[in-house]
Amino acid sequence: PPHPLLMTRRPPRSTPDYIRRQRQMCIRDRVKMEELRNRQTDQISGGQQQRVALARALAPKPEVLLLDEPLAALDYKLRKEMQIELKRLQNETGITFIFVTHDQEEALTMSDRIAVMEAGRILQVGTPRQIYNHPEERFVADFIGSTNFLAADVISIGQGFVRLRLPSGNEISTELPEGMTPQGRVTTVVRPEYTRLLADSDKTGDLKGVLENIVYFGTDTHYHVRLPDETLFVTRMQNQREDMEAFKVEQPVEIVFKPNSVQVLRD
Repeated sequence: PPHPLLMTRRPPRSTPDYIRRQRQMCIRDRVKMEELRNRQTDQISGGQQQRVALARALAPKPEVLLLDEPLAALDYKLRKEMQIELKRLQNETGITFIFVTHDQEEALTMSDRIAVMEAGRILQVGTPRQIYNHPEERFVADFIGSTNFLAADVISIGQGFVRLRLPSGNEISTELPEGMTPQGRVTTVVRPEYTRLLADSDKTGDLKGVLENIVYFGTDTHYHVRLPDETLFVTRMQNQREDMEAFKVEQPVEIVFKPNSVQVLRD
């Protein structure tokens, strides 16, 4: 029989060492780093280094994990890849992630619930859709997403709706946020993608102005319109493959939108 010192035995599966190694392998697999386990951190990419840091944070099995600007140092492509990885890991582990970021797009795509803060004060808490479509304060509306602000005059209030007179003189009715009873002049917000641009031909558009700038983004085009009161209003329209350049700079145009696209903000 072989000498006892030359015999190898698999360690019992109940030993701390075996459990620790299995746990390490499981975490490396979750962050997709098992094949790089023998490399030093200075031998791997920035995105892989972020995965190593995440694996170290997950190892103790925390109930809550604080991630403070974890993707800020990465380039755009790596940041997008890591956003997907973080969402996948959160779903797999069930750990509560508190994700701190100043990137508004990152906040919307990464979160189940968002708390918007200013100077250490929480202004609004809600789902990404609630925060984006129904901001309650100007700071929240301005911080999350592109925004148009319009001053409007309150004509009447009733049954949860308010009738407003826009700077163009047109009147619209829109829903009021709960508990709000505005009077006089109020600030409203209209998201650029909820509006459309039309060539000015004496139609009854909600707003009229002069097209000042056109910015092509590939997926969509942003039209910057100067209103008569010098307010700059941006309309975002999705591009189609067959689209032609229908608008020209310095062209008179009209802006149209549905009344429920207008959100009244708190003072």
